[in-house]
Amino acid sequence: MENITEQPSRFDHLDKMSVREILVNINKEDETVHLAVRQVIPQIEKLIHGIVERMKEGGRLFYIGAGTSGRLGILDASEVPPTFGMPDDMVIGLIAGGDSAIRKAVESAEDDYTQAWKDLLAYDINDKDTLVGIAASGRTPYVIGGVRDARKHGVLTACITCNPDTPLEKEVDIPIVAVVGPEFITGSTRLKAGTATKMILNMITTGTMIKLGRIKGNKMVDMQLTNQKLVNRGTRIIMEELGLPEAEARSRLLKYGSVRRVLEEHAKRR
Repeated sequence: MENITEQPSRFDHLDKMSVREILVNINKEDETVHLAVRQVIPQIEKLIHGIVERMKEGGRLFYIGAGTSGRLGILDASEVPPTFGMPDDMVIGLIAGGDSAIRKAVESAEDDYTQAWKDLLAYDINDKDTLVGIAASGRTPYVIGGVRDARKHGVLTACITCNPDTPLEKEVDIPIVAVVGPEFITGSTRLKAGTATKMILNMITTGTMIKLGRIKGNKMVDMQLTNQKLVNRGTRIIMEELGLPEAEARSRLLKYGSVRRVLEEHAKRR
């Protein structure tokens, strides 16, 4: 099993580089990430079909991970309700060590093979749900144990990793393996591996929400109006869709509470 994410950086003497050289070389490395992600689009596509099918039957999407991987899952999950107007409990991110680990590392939390399933049982995870285990190394016990136990209970399982032929991918239904190569700083998977993971997570939830009807055309018609910026965005969408002046568009948006409701009410009047 080749642990590519731990291989030595292609660059040496980083401490002797100028700031410009550091930035240019990081950027050169980042240019390779989207190519690695492109290679796994068929696997991401398969996963999205599975998630959509289950969500239509009342299922949910869970992410589990440790460290950077766990934080990225939580970040993606937290963006779904405001962007797509989904309930908070439809996409759930869990991190080894609990919520305190979001900001500060929790020693040895990722080394327990049994804890993830215990964490998932608190949410009554079941065979309508989907679980994505995130681990750049593909060797994190918390994640491996979680997907293994979930798969035994009929949960659809997938993983996102950046190493080929790892224990993690052998434990899931749909392995997504984006091989981005050695990191700019040897072993620092918050860099290219983290970027690849974020790109894949963007694809998973965006593709899923579009296929669930949470986007009209290319507009976020179900976004939550939680601040003035989003109210302004919603107003612009209504102006563009219905040809209304700004004041009327804003008035209707605030009355009905969402762009979708405004469009539906307008259609009823026609």
